[in-house]
Amino acid sequence: MNESDNNLNIPTYDDVLAAHERIKPYIHQTPVLTSRFLNELTGAELFFKCENFQKAGAFKVRGACNAVFGLDEKTAQIGVATHSSGNHALSLSYAAGQRGIPVTVVMPRTAPQAKKDAVIGYGGSIVECEPSTSSREATFAEVVAESGAEFVHPYNDPRVIAGQGTCSKELVSQVDNLDAVVAPIGGGGMISGTCLTLSNIAPQIKIYAAEPLNADDAARSFKAGHIIADDAPDTVADGLKVPLKDLTWHFVSNHVTDILTATEEEIVDAMKLIWKRMKIVMEPSSAVPLATILKNPELFKGKRVGIIITGGNVDLDALPWMNN
Repeated sequence: MNESDNNLNIPTYDDVLAAHERIKPYIHQTPVLTSRFLNELTGAELFFKCENFQKAGAFKVRGACNAVFGLDEKTAQIGVATHSSGNHALSLSYAAGQRGIPVTVVMPRTAPQAKKDAVIGYGGSIVECEPSTSSREATFAEVVAESGAEFVHPYNDPRVIAGQGTCSKELVSQVDNLDAVVAPIGGGGMISGTCLTLSNIAPQIKIYAAEPLNADDAARSFKAGHIIADDAPDTVADGLKVPLKDLTWHFVSNHVTDILTATEEEIVDAMKLIWKRMKIVMEPSSAVPLATILKNPELFKGKRVGIIITGGNVDLDALPWMNN
């Protein structure tokens, strides 16, 4: 553990257990699917944890519900706010709607229209910003100063990480004897929750993070031993553009086996494969794990591998291969 970790509010596995009880009425236990074709192609046994079938279409509803339903009544009535490129925005809007409290979301103007529509559909208010981390955080500071709403960070929040940890808790109860779990990494909320859960209940399972090469700040951070943040990377995996923060870096630096990257073409090819072979809708960010497994077959051959399909909120009028 790093010295700076002493200053962090690091969630525990007890927090994951409490989160699972708290959020059960508001989430699905999502299914695990398999594909004989993809097993033969990779030489591994792949088990896809389908969070694209989750409420609000993404795993992020787990952390959002844990944060919202953990608030005391006085704080909740003022409302919640966040900044997000999409899935956390609509997940927090869903959670706030379930509790009947206000929610404001700062979103990049370039965020997929499908995600903006979902936020509005769940009753959220959107304030748009430029597509950079600096613009997002500056705009958000103004929103909170004006409203006094409770900030629920998309990933660097112990309540959110504990909620995301419920996903891998379900996965290991659904699939025995996993050798590895691969999940996408942007800010690191899902990976941190995965690390939190697996390090406590299945420490033998290796944890790999999968990242777009065009937004590989986490991979570079991992190699350098400290956070390297890109302000506005450009990738088809719109959910993975944000940098690590101190709390997620704690989990990544202490528990992740490696961070693997894939090119834009490899991500789109993997996305097409899953759509064609598994007949499920998932977004580009969710294809990055399969893309990295296809790229690094020697790491996974003969292994039982869990893959977290993080979301299915894709703009059907702007699929990535339409421009190819």
